[in-house]
Amino acid sequence: MIRKITLSFTKYFFLFSFLFIAKSNLYAQAPIIVPQQLEAGLDRFCAGASFNEYKATFTYLDFPAGTTFQIEFSDPSGSFLQNTTIAREISVSDPGATQKTIRFAVPEELIGSDTYSMRVKSSTGVVSQRIKNSVGETSFGVFFKSYEGAFYINNKNTEATICAGSSMTLTVFNETPGVKTSSPANYPNLKYKWFKDNVLIAGQTGLSLVINAPGEYYSQIEYGVCTEPNTSSNRVNVVSSGSGSAAVINSSLGNPFCDSGTGTVLTATSGNTYKWFKDGNEITGVTTRSYTTNQSGLYTVDVDFGGCKATGSINLSNNGFNASIDIADDTTIAEGETINVSVTTDATSPTFEWYLNDNLIAGATTENNVIAVRGNYKVIISQASGCIATKELKFRVLGQSGPSTVIPNIIKLSGLNPYWNIPNEYKNTNTKVMIISSNGDMVLDVVDYQGDWPQTSIDFKNVNPVYYYVIQGDAGEKKGSITVIK
Repeated sequence: MIRKITLSFTKYFFLFSFLFIAKSNLYAQAPIIVPQQLEAGLDRFCAGASFNEYKATFTYLDFPAGTTFQIEFSDPSGSFLQNTTIAREISVSDPGATQKTIRFAVPEELIGSDTYSMRVKSSTGVVSQRIKNSVGETSFGVFFKSYEGAFYINNKNTEATICAGSSMTLTVFNETPGVKTSSPANYPNLKYKWFKDNVLIAGQTGLSLVINAPGEYYSQIEYGVCTEPNTSSNRVNVVSSGSGSAAVINSSLGNPFCDSGTGTVLTATSGNTYKWFKDGNEITGVTTRSYTTNQSGLYTVDVDFGGCKATGSINLSNNGFNASIDIADDTTIAEGETINVSVTTDATSPTFEWYLNDNLIAGATTENNVIAVRGNYKVIISQASGCIATKELKFRVLGQSGPSTVIPNIIKLSGLNPYWNIPNEYKNTNTKVMIISSNGDMVLDVVDYQGDWPQTSIDFKNVNPVYYYVIQGDAGEKKGSITVIK
């Protein structure tokens, strides 16, 4: 009897042990991930080229060996149902057996939003609750600022004119599309905010803005809670114009201007097309917004804004000096004749340089010069104090023409006229002059010969060199030889 009881007790002991183990397995803990709240200051992620490194720390329990973890962003609306993005992992550290810290970067292609969420996801499919930012929120702004800094709209112009009753378009300026960092227009994911008179224009987030009213406009890159004032454009003052008004001309060197170098740049109000005039005469071929000049006068410009036109003007003067010369542009002298040429100027302490056929005449440094040689002359007058400026006056001295058949065949380099002078009827834009050496080399081939050959030294060797000429023009064709003597 006692033996039977012992066997029964053993049987029930094993049954109880099996049920206890089964019950324990039934309540075994599932793998979990518990993220820590982000460190102080991380209430948003404003990443960019200058900074893009963050970290998230979490604990984990009951995961099999070899499990890996990653940071996952929601879609821009905060949902994890679709379009989630895995953060770019920088490095992983493991300070404890049940804790990890992942350093990661915001993906550059991420579409910015103020309502992102984050969580930790394991390679086994287990995900954590949403990570809280430094102020305890699970929804916060995340932006990758592809372009950081100021930019331009309206082709960098700070002024524009709009015709009454019409519209115009302001666009983000992109002068060098091949250089990606040169303009935010090279980043198609970006959105913009547009302002009129410092008030946000609702619903306008594109690269361009169509306007139909005057005011002060500017744009700003839309980075949500990460938006900063330095990601703004220039401001454009838009005015309304009717025909004949609201166009102005500005001089880059002021008015009066110092007449030096290439001159001053005249710039008209921004429009679609331009037509320039000086003293009432159209400046042929100038159709750009700007025109460079070193001449005084009354300048006007007709600006077409598309639907209306306006005219601007400026009476431009310079504070340099005046100069004139007492000889005609073309003057004829006879063989052996001389002419006294004088310059009149109001320049302060002027200096003078005289040139014959672009060669400086030694010793000619005053306002007077005695001309005895035919050729192309110029005198350069300079003022070295006050407004630093120069002026250049040109004239040409010709020889008297004989009969049209008389063409000189001798040039005496030591004479009063060391150049080959041909009759005036051969000196025009319809006449071609060619000179060939005895070796067959073409030494001159010009139209509108100016009577200035030779301009370089002649190699005499043992004989006087001989050249051959061909003249072709309205006066017929002439051929002959030229002997150069010392």
